[in-house]
Amino acid sequence: MDGLHGGRVGLLATVPGLLLICGVLADVLGPVPYSGLPLLAAAPLVACMVLPFRGAAITAVCACVGSVCVDVLVDRPVIALLVDLLDVALISGIALWLKWVVRRQGRRFAAVQAVAEVAQRAVLPPPPARVGALSVATRYECAYAEALVGGDFYGVQSSPFGVRALIGDVRGKGLPAVSTMAVVTSAFREAAGQVATLRELGEHLDRALSRFAAEAGDQPDALERFATAVLVEIRAEEGSVRLHHRGHPPPYLISGGRVRSLEPTAPGLPLGLALSEGGAAPGCDTFPFHDGDYLLLVTDGVTEARDRDGVYYEPRTGLAGRGFRGASEVADALVADVTGWIGGQRQDDMAILVLTPLPARPPS
Repeated sequence: MDGLHGGRVGLLATVPGLLLICGVLADVLGPVPYSGLPLLAAAPLVACMVLPFRGAAITAVCACVGSVCVDVLVDRPVIALLVDLLDVALISGIALWLKWVVRRQGRRFAAVQAVAEVAQRAVLPPPPARVGALSVATRYECAYAEALVGGDFYGVQSSPFGVRALIGDVRGKGLPAVSTMAVVTSAFREAAGQVATLRELGEHLDRALSRFAAEAGDQPDALERFATAVLVEIRAEEGSVRLHHRGHPPPYLISGGRVRSLEPTAPGLPLGLALSEGGAAPGCDTFPFHDGDYLLLVTDGVTEARDRDGVYYEPRTGLAGRGFRGASEVADALVADVTGWIGGQRQDDMAILVLTPLPARPPS
């Protein structure tokens, strides 16, 4: 495929030269005067699309020289020579200016993209492949390939109470969403190893977001700074997983080829809303979690992915009956499934977090 693509690019690079040659021949041999002038003028335009700036500039010079040489060869009047040269030079100048503007914008975008990547790594650092007794895999796919930072987030941290994790989705897009995400993830890293229960951890995140919204004051989006989330606590030695739901799609448990949705008994309001509205935080649900099981946590970029007919992707169907050899394989399979389901046209950011117990080491 790369060879085919390279061949097409190489073929396109010959088009400006062919236009120059055809333009000169048409002007010299054609029955109608100036029949080759449009081809000479088109050569720099095409060169700006398929060649580097230097190559496009050389093509523009060649087009201007070719126009002058043809007019001298066929003995056209000086005024005609100057008009032809002005036409070709003006079009070449416009094409080169547009290419320069696009190249400058590309450099600026590359700089912004690099800053965004650094910001993403600072706000949402990828967790290690192993945390405690668990193997961890994450994937982050933005709705737009150019956008490296979205509103989805995750985190995994070891604590005295077991391995704790969260996944969530911030309301809104852009910088306000990134700011809200940073508040949630930093509050999680601060408190995950301190508070005794997931409910208390959720209340801590709730208060952090409430303070953040209050500090926003009268900004237009101050009342919309909330996030859905699922908090997780896994104690591998007990073979159990505890979940605390805050308005987020439930995780999935993959066990023995079966995929089960871990629905909450009492779903809570999103973080940033419960305390401010006087609501009580829900409790936790406990499920068995043994060797060979996979806990799959996703954002709505997965659960709300639709095909051309508007049918939603269903992980319980798409991943059922499949054998996996690790957390990364589960994450890769899900990304491939969703991408195929939507035909490559991503509709929302997608975050994936997969946790599975590490294989027990044989006694020495």
